[in-house]
Amino acid sequence: MTIYNLEMLENIEDKILAPYGIHSKNSKGRLYPDHEPDYRTKFQRDRDRIIHTSAFRRLEYKTQVFINYEGDHYRTRLTHTLEVAQIGRTIARALGANEDLVETICLAHDLGHSPFGHSGETTLNRLLVDVGGFDHNKQSFRIVTELEKRYSEFPGLNLSWEVLEGIVKHESEYDIADAKNFDPDLRGHIEAQIANVADELAYTAHDLDDGLRSGLIFPDMLSGIEIWEILCMNADYHGGELDDLMRHTMIRKLIGIEISDVLETAEKIIRDNSIRSVEQVQKMNFNVIVFSEEMTRKNRKLKDFLYSNLYRNYRVQRMSVKAERILTELFELYMKEPLILPKHVQIKINDQQIERVICDYIAGMTDRYAIDEYNKLFDPTILP
Repeated sequence: MTIYNLEMLENIEDKILAPYGIHSKNSKGRLYPDHEPDYRTKFQRDRDRIIHTSAFRRLEYKTQVFINYEGDHYRTRLTHTLEVAQIGRTIARALGANEDLVETICLAHDLGHSPFGHSGETTLNRLLVDVGGFDHNKQSFRIVTELEKRYSEFPGLNLSWEVLEGIVKHESEYDIADAKNFDPDLRGHIEAQIANVADELAYTAHDLDDGLRSGLIFPDMLSGIEIWEILCMNADYHGGELDDLMRHTMIRKLIGIEISDVLETAEKIIRDNSIRSVEQVQKMNFNVIVFSEEMTRKNRKLKDFLYSNLYRNYRVQRMSVKAERILTELFELYMKEPLILPKHVQIKINDQQIERVICDYIAGMTDRYAIDEYNKLFDPTILP
């Protein structure tokens, strides 16, 4: 029997990674001195540190689209994160990128999300508009570098540069990266780009799945949307009732089609530009990991449909209105009466801006904790 120690794991990376993949032994390192384990690479260790955080566990009860109490089968922020990591690893392995680094970035990318999904983020951003606003990407970075208190030697998790860069340079059509301290003139490395595309792919496919499951979307509503018509043909679906098995089949095929498109597009870009190093990827004028123009167009039609028929559905909008009220009134009451905050939160006010301390506290809440806190503070029949 052979124990695969750190040297052997790094040698395996040397053998299997493409020239543009980041080798853990070539990491720029950590901000604070930190010993490295004997049987894990830097990125594997970073992954484990993220999984053990309180912020990661709380994702289980944070909204993706449907709030937790609407049903046990809908995605939460945690299940979305795990699905992003799974898709990211698939793409990374096929392209010879560093799977562990991709997985770590994927697992960390939503740590900073507030309760109640994007409506919660919008509310906190409005409440903090005069003191820097709120952005879940920046909050994710603050969590892993400052807010998680798990080590006596340093704040945060002391993650490696490449993981932090991937978190900072997380982008989608809704999120724009602010990478001023992480080579802002360079694009994200290929592992960061994979995480970005995996996130976009996952939420589009799985929001469609949840929309169909919930009954807010019916199959005939999707008629004429090109990507849906392709799925119908591939799954041999001809309309009528869409049972669970057929829905699973179609979502699975959608993910497969999208991943194949990303891989084929990336392969062509890498080949046509003779990309042979990490530096080449980051100095390109465009991303290497993207959908083809044709798939981007098809996805745009599906996203527009989801926006109009799922995200803007009255049921989802009603919860958004409730979320705005809950978070706004909590924030305003905490600002007015900071002594009602828990002691561990109060003590931070002496050293930090009170608005940011309260925001950190609220952003860390799960949906159900925020609702319980609201009821305790505003319903006189409930004991605090």
